[in-house]
Amino acid sequence: VQLQASGGGLVQAGGSLRLSCAASGRTFGNYGMGWFRQAPGKEREYVATINASGATTNYADSVKGRFTISRDNAKNTVYLQMNYLKPEDTAVYYCNALGTNNWGQGTQVTVSS
Repeated sequence: VQLQASGGGLVQAGGSLRLSCAASGRTFGNYGMGWFRQAPGKEREYVATINASGATTNYADSVKGRFTISRDNAKNTVYLQMNYLKPEDTAVYYCNALGTNNWGQGTQVTVSS
């Protein structure tokens, strides 16, 4: 499965963005999906995951209550709704088909204070 993330941009603190990750291939619905992020000079870190059916989600403590991961298997797309954004959320955000090395090109999110 090939992945392409989009929806990043520049937003003020307290604002919202919705990221999308479009997947190609017929097997998208077989994979759990995740969002990860990497800030300058830091390791890539886990943000949120969702299982193949969409019934189970998990979040990093740093985003719990502010971010929501969802998916539409009919559209081969996984989303990340980000609310109440903080400057520390600034990073390149990547989607990943869990258990694979498929990461997509990433989308930049910049939150100004």
